[in-house]
Amino acid sequence: MGYSMRKNKTYHRKKTVLLWVLCMGMMVGLAGRLVYLCVFRSVYYSEKADDLHERERGIKAARGRILDANGEVLAANRTVCTISVIHSQIEEPEAVIAMLVKELGISEETARKRVEKRSSIERVKTNVDKETGDTIRSYGYAGVKVDEDFKRYYPKGKLASRVIGFTGGDNQGIIGLEVEYEEILKGIETAKDLSEYDNLCEAAYLRAKEDYLMGINFSRVLTLKYGRNISNYLKMDRAVVSVGRVMTCVLGMVVRREREIRAFVKTPFFKVIGKTANFDAEWRVCEQSKYSNTPYLYKDNGFVDKEKAQELVTFLSDPLPAQAVIEKIERKKETKNPPLLFNLAEIQNECAKQFKISPDETLNIIQELYEKKLVTYPRTDARVLSTAVCKEIHKNIGGLKNYQPAAEFAGEILEKQLHKNIAKTRYCDDKKITDHYAIIPTGQGLSNLNRLSQTAVRTYELIVRRFLSIFYPAAQYSRVSITSKCKAEAFYATFKVLTDEGFLKIAKTSFSKSSKEDEDGKCTREVLEALKKYKKGDMIDFNGFEIKEGETSPPKRYNSGSMILAMENAGQLIEDEELRAQIKGSGIGTSATRAEILKKLNTIKYISTNKKTQVITPTLLGEIIYDVVECSMKQLLNPELTASWEKGLTYVAEGSITSQEYMDKLEGFVGRRTQAVMGLNNQRQLIMMFDESAKNYK
Repeated sequence: MGYSMRKNKTYHRKKTVLLWVLCMGMMVGLAGRLVYLCVFRSVYYSEKADDLHERERGIKAARGRILDANGEVLAANRTVCTISVIHSQIEEPEAVIAMLVKELGISEETARKRVEKRSSIERVKTNVDKETGDTIRSYGYAGVKVDEDFKRYYPKGKLASRVIGFTGGDNQGIIGLEVEYEEILKGIETAKDLSEYDNLCEAAYLRAKEDYLMGINFSRVLTLKYGRNISNYLKMDRAVVSVGRVMTCVLGMVVRREREIRAFVKTPFFKVIGKTANFDAEWRVCEQSKYSNTPYLYKDNGFVDKEKAQELVTFLSDPLPAQAVIEKIERKKETKNPPLLFNLAEIQNECAKQFKISPDETLNIIQELYEKKLVTYPRTDARVLSTAVCKEIHKNIGGLKNYQPAAEFAGEILEKQLHKNIAKTRYCDDKKITDHYAIIPTGQGLSNLNRLSQTAVRTYELIVRRFLSIFYPAAQYSRVSITSKCKAEAFYATFKVLTDEGFLKIAKTSFSKSSKEDEDGKCTREVLEALKKYKKGDMIDFNGFEIKEGETSPPKRYNSGSMILAMENAGQLIEDEELRAQIKGSGIGTSATRAEILKKLNTIKYISTNKKTQVITPTLLGEIIYDVVECSMKQLLNPELTASWEKGLTYVAEGSITSQEYMDKLEGFVGRRTQAVMGLNNQRQLIMMFDESAKNYK
């Protein structure tokens, strides 16, 4: 019994100790949690507490003034106040009610109703004069908010009122100049303090310094080093080597393309085409083919030698008609979305193709359209709209109802409200807009079209049709693919037919010619009807086979339009992913300078642009300059240089590095490269390279 009692006492003692330990553990845990909340999470919970007592209230930007030619104010703003109360913050409700009755001249019943209403914020009265607002603010009552706003007034009364117009209750223009210049007058509600742009300003200034330092130093050192060699070789009085971060990179793209074309060797090939009563099919090698894995093939759909192609034709033609079985037939729908809107590079490329004019001429045309209020700002890299513009886009469309070539489409868009959800599509993206949104018609200034050149009028039509296209659905196509086997040899046929025009009904201009694609579509419709009867396993007859000869093509030379696009998309030439991302969406040069760069390269005779075709080729001098740079500072010829320095400018704009740090690196780079050139002794090697280039200019 004694043993049993001792055992029970020990057991209970252990339970007591365990319980005590658990209690102490809980207390320590709670204490730790309290320390964590009070110390480490104090900022978070302070902000949460503040949120219970604070409310965000938007304050509109002041509307711009309207002045006459002498600077007299015709429309201005008067400061007014909005008086609001926040129930949860009010400490002296009776005193607040009495004050509101006294200062605002409202009934006690109205004031009490507002003060006692349990809402996040309750508006008591709007359009209160500033003096009264300041008086209410001076009381210092908790929970009473005085927000300043602006109300339009006209110092000259009714003078020129029909011209000036007026604003509505939301301070938005209704008629006259107030609505005509709404985008300018309404102000920018999301504007930041100027200090927010200090780093961006520094980055822009550094970019100008960078271009100057590289251009002036590298041009001078290369001229001093190689100018005499170039002038002697070309029998010139003197030669100046002009290089720049962007200009020389563009020259490099032109010269490299020209040398690729020269080095290109045409390769002939021979395809075998099988002919049925309803369609033609192209032979392609398959695993069962006797030509599979043989050296006779050109890719997978042709032969290197005509003899082998003829051998296949002879084999398949014995006898005719040759029977084949349909092994696979696919029918599917395809869509084609409207393209993104025009930026400057895209419209320059389009005008080069359509009208054979230079980017510089296109820029002058777009600038003229802009000055006559027909289109928005031209020097933009963006191909999308901003959210703010999308909210007002019906005004642009409405104006185009008076533009005869597109009046029907503009009316249809508004009638069916096809523009309502444009802000939710890929054609609206604030993140892809760095300065200005895409080039679009304003819907205004249409009377000026009669005073423009034919090219300018047609350019305007291109912009209008591209703009209205984005409100229409995608074009729908029906695609049919047939795979057949004849004596273990495979034949393929694919047909694509437009079934629903969608945006294409507006995309075609009044001056465009019927394209080959259109003609093909007419033929294919008939074929598509004939193909409906076919299914897998059906037998078809090949009535004959023919050999189609072709040859590989060299890369195309740049024209002035495609060169602008190549400059915009120069990042694609960079292998390094990080550097490629650095100039993605901006490329080399800017929308405002690219045309000028091409013009300068033509002026200094480094390149030549055919005025009729706009095709760009290098000159002998241009190739010699390319060789000089290639052998002295190769980096200038590649977009990697621009990308790497753009990366540094991004760091400055972000505040990651200072402008002085950037300048130190820039000056160091320019100094090292300049000294390196001065130490070179490669003139003899360069003369041999000059001779090689000169062979193509005799």
